[in-house]
Amino acid sequence: MGAENFFLFGLTVEQVMRLKNEGYHPWEYYQENAELQAALDLIDAGVFSHGDTELFRPLTDNLRQQDPFMLCADYQSYLDSQAEVDHAYRDPHHWSRMSILNVARIGKFSSDRSILDYCRDIWKVEPMQVEIEAPAENLRTPEGLRKAQLAAESHGIVSEEIH
Repeated sequence: MGAENFFLFGLTVEQVMRLKNEGYHPWEYYQENAELQAALDLIDAGVFSHGDTELFRPLTDNLRQQDPFMLCADYQSYLDSQAEVDHAYRDPHHWSRMSILNVARIGKFSSDRSILDYCRDIWKVEPMQVEIEAPAENLRTPEGLRKAQLAAESHGIVSEEIH
């Protein structure tokens, strides 16, 4: 598909290994990156949890102190890549060409397999079965549709009626 047709960000395998060997200190990334600092501080302030300043505290503490998946180390690279995405998207012809080439050249790909590979080989975690109520089933009744609409409106996702 060609490197010019997708957006890659984050540390390389070699960079991850070097950082692990030298000692990874996510707090330093937090201190040195104003956007990362602002994002985690907004989460800590309860902006995304209806004022609950403790709901995500275990997550943000982990990111600042351990960060086993090196998200803090990848954060600036993600922002830089997202800026490239934004730029590419502003050129409809270029964006369409990239999209078509990605689909045409992707070959066999399974996100489920990729996630399982990451879990097994990189993160060293086991899959966990989670049972949830199927949202599509809920939308088949007028009452379920109304509940979905109210939930979306309460989160500021939509302001019009869902049809």
